[in-house]
Amino acid sequence: MIRALLLSWDFRIEVLIVLGLAAVVYLRGWLRLRALPQPSRDSATQSQHRLLAAGWRLATYWAGLLTVGISLMSPIDVLSGQLFSMHMTQHLLLTMVAVPLLLIGNPFPVLMWGLPRRARRPVSALLSEGSRLRRPLTVITSPGIVWLLYVIGLIAWHDPLLYGLALRNQFVHDLQHLTFFVTTMLLWWHILGVAPRLHRSLSTGQRIIYTISVVPVNVIIGVVIAFAPSPIYSHYVNMPRLLGLSVMADQMIAGILMWIPGSEMFFWAALIVLTQVVNAEAKKPVQSNPLWLVEEHTAARAP
Repeated sequence: MIRALLLSWDFRIEVLIVLGLAAVVYLRGWLRLRALPQPSRDSATQSQHRLLAAGWRLATYWAGLLTVGISLMSPIDVLSGQLFSMHMTQHLLLTMVAVPLLLIGNPFPVLMWGLPRRARRPVSALLSEGSRLRRPLTVITSPGIVWLLYVIGLIAWHDPLLYGLALRNQFVHDLQHLTFFVTTMLLWWHILGVAPRLHRSLSTGQRIIYTISVVPVNVIIGVVIAFAPSPIYSHYVNMPRLLGLSVMADQMIAGILMWIPGSEMFFWAALIVLTQVVNAEAKKPVQSNPLWLVEEHTAARAP
């Protein structure tokens, strides 16, 4: 039975179409950017152009798409209906691995270059300064609203009633995944500061606080699940037990996964932001005539 589950791949046509289009359009935009002549005078523009069309951008973006495909169509999806811990693994792959990889690829400008010219102009017009859509979109995607949507979605979808409904109904299950994916995408969009930039950029301190501020929510939900005295989701009680895991052991593993790995990614993000600040400070030129040296020299010459 376990072998049959491990060989079960559900190649969903709608998922394949979306991932395939995203991969092709990004590749097309990336190739166009690579083919553009390098600006010779503006070194800053040249550096930005080179960074946007870097090979690792394409690699991380495609890795993100691959992770989405694995989480939604591989045996992980089949096993998620049998094991709570596997369902939690699926959610972590989708939100804590796939989303950061996709956004590290800075997809918006590259995808824009990958679109046909007729489609590129309307999309660009929708986000322009005079667009009617830009103002409400800016409000809805502000850092505070995004944080609230992420937290509400996380808590709501772990409610036994909604979670159980998602396990019984494929449409609700897809809606759950879409909610997790979109809210996490918006959250990481503010953390990483990638395009499109509709808001004032967060300062370094604000980005670190913003990143870590969601950790307590993950921790609390994870701890509640891990140390619950009885099964929270009745769906898994009625499932055949796999790998020798009892219902309670399976539930504890799921809670620990959300508690530790689910929170660890945000700590790593905050640490990377802090490292970038330290490296930027280290690259600053050494002051040729520091104030302390002037003061010391003056003091030595004093009568």
